[in-house]
Amino acid sequence: MPVGKIIKALSGFYYVLYEGHVYQCRGRGNFRKKKVSPLVGDTVEFKAEKQDEGYILSIDKRKNEFVRPPIANVDQALIVTSAANPEFNALLLDRFLVLVEAKRIEPFVVISKMDQLDEGRANDMKVYQQMYESVGYPVILSAVNDAESMEQIRAHLAGRTTVIAGQSGVGKSSLLNTIDPRLSIDTDEISKSLGRGKHTTRHVELYEISGGLVADTPGFSSLEFGDLQLEQLPECFPEFVQVQDDCKFRGCLHNKEPKCAVKHGVEEGNISKQRYEHYLQFLEEIQNRKPRY
Repeated sequence: MPVGKIIKALSGFYYVLYEGHVYQCRGRGNFRKKKVSPLVGDTVEFKAEKQDEGYILSIDKRKNEFVRPPIANVDQALIVTSAANPEFNALLLDRFLVLVEAKRIEPFVVISKMDQLDEGRANDMKVYQQMYESVGYPVILSAVNDAESMEQIRAHLAGRTTVIAGQSGVGKSSLLNTIDPRLSIDTDEISKSLGRGKHTTRHVELYEISGGLVADTPGFSSLEFGDLQLEQLPECFPEFVQVQDDCKFRGCLHNKEPKCAVKHGVEEGNISKQRYEHYLQFLEEIQNRKPRY
């Protein structure tokens, strides 16, 4: 039986890419009995006598999966945040980074709309770029009319399955349309009264772009930390992981514990104070989270 990849799920149908062709398939009833739903990104065995009459027979083991958006087997996350309209928000960016790190997915960051900034604000974005790159995250300062930044993004996409994430209005769909004009993904104007965009993407779909597969998604409809445990949070900050072995206590949460290497790094200026403050906010949020029953 042929083995392909689900690139779109819509209205009970799954669209499977196999050897350059897309097959419209339904899921077998035994998936419902097992309480398993095929996801975009799944590698599946399928049977199809015609391109519009196929059935998914089995789903390969997933290396990761998201619930919101529903997608599996992601190699990396392209996190788009805008420099303006809406304003750059480092707290929101760090929240996205934690959510991605928790899934052990490699992120890279694009700060869009750089062409809308004056020189002072542009320099501020360069400072943020240097800070996040020092943590280990690639950061691209971009504008849709900047060919060099678009080429840098294309290079990151080649040969990988990428989920694109970011708040509404930061220019995710516009960026993809610029990278590959054949897509013609719908975009909307920013709602000036709300200061943010409207969701224009209605479903998860993988597009073949620059030698890779890219998911333009309806967004992370929930930015809550869900099941992320307290002890997992420090692992989602790479700069903490680098020094945590020097903490006095194993399992240090880098909060009120004495002789903490992370707090010492903040005091010495080797770890971003702002990133550490965001970490403390996330820590408190998880500590105060209502238990699920």
